[in-house]
Amino acid sequence: MNAFEVIKTVRLTEKGTRQGEKYNQYTVVADRHANKTEIRQAVQELFKVKVTKVNTLNVHGKLRRQRTTQAGKAPDWKKAIVTLKEGDKIVLT
Repeated sequence: MNAFEVIKTVRLTEKGTRQGEKYNQYTVVADRHANKTEIRQAVQELFKVKVTKVNTLNVHGKLRRQRTTQAGKAPDWKKAIVTLKEGDKIVLT
């Protein structure tokens, strides 16, 4: 897998913004089959930063129902919380 297949997007949330300011951590959506070393290499390649730690967790999609009796389901996805070296930063605009 190349870096664009491993890293889907960066999540912009209030909690993620606080983590970025306080702990220098950023939340990315990764491919469900990617491991921590692949995520580390992809973030370093895409954003030109040094990654010190990667935490991952699988997020289960929620059940959804919209004005119908049949339920749908949001897709499952993998969340990766990436800690960067002191002084490095990912600029999200």
